[in-house]
Amino acid sequence: MSIQVAGISKLYGNQKALNNVSFTVEKPEIVGFLGPNGAGKSTMMKILTTYLVANEGTALVNGFDVNNHTQQVQQSVGYLPEHNPLYAEMYLKEYLAFNASIYSINKQRINEVVELTGLTTEAHKKIGQLSKGYRQRVGLANALLHNPDVLILDEPTTGLDPNQLIEIRNLIKTIGKTKTVFLSTHIMQEVEAMCDRVIIINKGEIVADKKLKELRESKEQVVIVEFDFRVEDAFLLKLPKVKNVNNTHDFVYEITFSTSEDMRSHVFDFAHDNQLKILQLNQKNASLESLFRELTA
Repeated sequence: MSIQVAGISKLYGNQKALNNVSFTVEKPEIVGFLGPNGAGKSTMMKILTTYLVANEGTALVNGFDVNNHTQQVQQSVGYLPEHNPLYAEMYLKEYLAFNASIYSINKQRINEVVELTGLTTEAHKKIGQLSKGYRQRVGLANALLHNPDVLILDEPTTGLDPNQLIEIRNLIKTIGKTKTVFLSTHIMQEVEAMCDRVIIINKGEIVADKKLKELRESKEQVVIVEFDFRVEDAFLLKLPKVKNVNNTHDFVYEITFSTSEDMRSHVFDFAHDNQLKILQLNQKNASLESLFRELTA
């Protein structure tokens, strides 16, 4: 396992930012770490990078304990924090050379990461002259300098325009073919486009851990229907392939079917046969965004 987290809890005074958090990440795998603001995402990432110490639990990165083997963990991890810390007055390669000297890295590695991250055409410029997208690339290049097995990226696509999003997304996907990538983001489309798996955290606790493939191949669907008066759940449960019926409010029902087939025609026929009027009939998309809203509302 590249990352092993077991029973991690973190307190800020009387506030519990993380509560008994446990998960594992394998190599190579791109995992999206999702949650609303204040859910504990950045706190967890800072613990994994040895920046913070947990109050309880254990965390291993590449087999090294974050508390007892901090130097080995730091050598195993490439970290891009949410606010990418760059020296705007330094030239791109000058900045990378400065960081390479900290790790005692061969200067040839600088040229390798510049090419890998698509910075070759900008290599002669000062960082302050670069666009937001290229600055993110510099942050990724810096995180990759010491060729770590694990990349931890906190909001790597924040503030990018659509073209820059695509560029950074493709770069992360390429890196994820050989390394472990653990990233946080608020952009659901980016998770669905990049990640193999999603972990959702809410109020300091893990509320979901699913493969994206499972979400895409879901054999369930939800139909939302509103009748002109109340219907007993028992009657709706007689519909074919019904798994669950939920009267959300008034005369509105969410009917879960254990099939990917569009079941709205069956609901329409049910209403016709029982002399009911349908005021609305929609199919709810069981997407990642729906799951996120359901678990963090």
